[in-house]
Amino acid sequence: MDGRDAGRELSTAVVAFHEAVGASLGVTAVDQRALAMIAAAGSMSAGDLAKEIGLTPGAVTGLVDRLERAGLARRAPDPADRRRLVITAVPGAFGKVFAGLDAAMTELNGRYTPAEQAVIADWVARTIDVLREQTRLLAKR
Repeated sequence: MDGRDAGRELSTAVVAFHEAVGASLGVTAVDQRALAMIAAAGSMSAGDLAKEIGLTPGAVTGLVDRLERAGLARRAPDPADRRRLVITAVPGAFGKVFAGLDAAMTELNGRYTPAEQAVIADWVARTIDVLREQTRLLAKR
């Protein structure tokens, strides 16, 4: 398998995995991406999330409703401005679903030397940069 085929296969496998995670939890892939953004930020307002993820405020309301129903996120009044709501991720919300993946990836990583792991990590980081840039360019069209 050449690099181009491997990249397509990796992308397809990642999408399929996240679809399975979403089906298991009752959320969409976009919901999962939003939850990851919320978790990384610590908390976010619905407006900030809408800007970050590129959805309308109304769509974000539905997204947060799904995350709350799934027990993955909570809404609460903003301590600094009671008129706003902030969204936080429930700690460990993805833990059970990702436990198998975490264990399998730990085992896979053990097959490589630290130097090989460094090269792989560099490739992944650069691939993420390329994907983000291409996403940005496509969003401009």
